[in-house]
Amino acid sequence: MNDLTWAEFERVELRAGTITHAEKFPEARTPAYKLTVDFGEEIGVRRSSAQITEHYRVADLVGKQIIAVVNFPKKQIGPFMSECLVTGLVQGDGSVILAVPDSPCPNGLRLA
Repeated sequence: MNDLTWAEFERVELRAGTITHAEKFPEARTPAYKLTVDFGEEIGVRRSSAQITEHYRVADLVGKQIIAVVNFPKKQIGPFMSECLVTGLVQGDGSVILAVPDSPCPNGLRLA
């Protein structure tokens, strides 16, 4: 494992956002959802693909706050353009549990 410098870590913008829309992503190679996430006035709304189908249903995701990296370049995933990286914890079986704030907070708040 390579250690990051403090300056490298500071460049990563991990922000709180609220999922405003979720839908199945049938074209994805690995089961995934398409998410729309509101990061507040400064950053706005971004879209992401997330492989979280093992632990979450579409209906459970809308309104959920998450933590995402908002300063990666956009990434084409099949017919979908992902604009941020939703973070999560990979379980032993490969499934992902979302990284979330443990209390509600303003959208766009930066992880320190």
